[in-house]
Amino acid sequence: MTTQPRLKIAERTSGTAHPHRWRVLAVLLVSLLLVVLDTSILNVALKTLAEPAPVGLGATQSELQWSIDSYTLVFAALLFTTGVLADRWGRKRTLLTGLLVFGGCSLWSAYADSAGELIVARAGLGVGGALVLPATLAIIMAVFPPAERAKAIGIWAGAAGLAVALGPITGGALLERFWWGSVFLINLPIVVIGVVAALLVVPESRDPGRTGFDPLGVALSIAGLTLLVYGVIKGGESDDWAAAAVWGPMLGGLAVLALFIVWERRSVRPALDLALFRNRRFSAAVTVIGLVFFALLGATFFLVFYLQSVRGWTPLEAGCLLLPLAVAQLAFSPPATLAAKRIGVGPVCTGGMVLTSLAFLAVATVDEHTEIWVIESVLFLMGLGIACVMPPATSAAMSAVAQDRAGTGAAVNTTFRQVGGALGVAVLGSVLSVAYRSRIEDHLTPLPAPVRDSAQESVAATLTVAEKLGAPGSALAARAVDAFVAAMHVTALVAAGVTFLGALVCLLLLPSRTAAETPGAEEVPATKQVHTTEV
Repeated sequence: MTTQPRLKIAERTSGTAHPHRWRVLAVLLVSLLLVVLDTSILNVALKTLAEPAPVGLGATQSELQWSIDSYTLVFAALLFTTGVLADRWGRKRTLLTGLLVFGGCSLWSAYADSAGELIVARAGLGVGGALVLPATLAIIMAVFPPAERAKAIGIWAGAAGLAVALGPITGGALLERFWWGSVFLINLPIVVIGVVAALLVVPESRDPGRTGFDPLGVALSIAGLTLLVYGVIKGGESDDWAAAAVWGPMLGGLAVLALFIVWERRSVRPALDLALFRNRRFSAAVTVIGLVFFALLGATFFLVFYLQSVRGWTPLEAGCLLLPLAVAQLAFSPPATLAAKRIGVGPVCTGGMVLTSLAFLAVATVDEHTEIWVIESVLFLMGLGIACVMPPATSAAMSAVAQDRAGTGAAVNTTFRQVGGALGVAVLGSVLSVAYRSRIEDHLTPLPAPVRDSAQESVAATLTVAEKLGAPGSALAARAVDAFVAAMHVTALVAAGVTFLGALVCLLLLPSRTAAETPGAEEVPATKQVHTTEV
């Protein structure tokens, strides 16, 4: 075992390639599919979970948001540590452990007896996901030579986007025949396949020079993110943003996150390596990834309610209607990667963000009578835009990191993706909730107080109450649909603003040349000597 500067290590390994690297990639994509699919598969079950037992769990709007965000928040917060763990303990070993944890918590989630228990079980799934995802990207960096790395990462990023879009289809198909818990049981056979395939195909790789963990940093990141998201969701639930119960947690979360950054700058073994952000390409790329996932997961949250509650389509039909979003990402991710090599990651990502913004502006014109082909075209445009962002931005971020720090770089990359998604569900979900409540509450005045409080939780809850009223409830149902469509328009405009901001970041900060054209030119410089071993 020898000690060399990071740049020398990159030179030493640049010509090596694992003989079965494409098989390894196929196995990693199975694990990736499992983890990312669970980010969105629950979305089509939200309407079912909002229904009273035994059909659902009687979950409120805020509980529905937390059932999604408990997964993404724990996932994001633990990535700081699991990236280092993968580099030090072994990436294959970390991957296998994560798959087993994911399988156990999937079983727990499927048989949760209450919304609260489901939220906790989903947090456990976040632990498993945090172990799996950075290991997959770090293994790609270890087995692929630089000449093929951008292509492999492009396939990885395209598969991640595809999994997000396929989640609702898979969930809808299961809900057609089984109860809501089946959306978690589907994980078990995938876990078995992933574990067996990883044992047989994936090589072990590690960086034993990475030492120590930062438990205080991890605790601060979890506490800060949770307080911030809690405040945002509480604001949407209470419709009183001036209340101390809303701004208190939000300010507290921001303060804790500020303390987290201060601690990380002084820590000998930081959970988040702030040195990575000295590289403009890395910083801009991960920011763009966070913004596009903010919009994507937030949009999926409200589009599912539109397709099911407003248009009356079944979960399976709603999932299939989201298919253009998946098809566009799958079809255009490879061309986007090639275009980024030829004309630069900045122009390609800027164009993708602009297309995504236009798609959200189009969503702001959709109503309960919009033709299906129009909806499908808008979703295809959104998928095309995301396909032009995710693979080039992911490749740009990872190419800015030295190979021996691949696990850490992958962890930060994925952290921004998950935090962006969690904030997207929280913020856009709260905007939707506030906008809907402000438009429907006057029409709920004649109802008894307990029924009125329940009916204003969400459009699904209002329609449930209207159905119980019989013929007199038809007018209330029509008002609910109108209120939701108007609220969806407001939410889509907010999403359009966020993605337009992302376009500006791409235009101003992402370079016109990619790492594939200038390999290693912009790698984060080594700050210390490290040991790197590949088995």
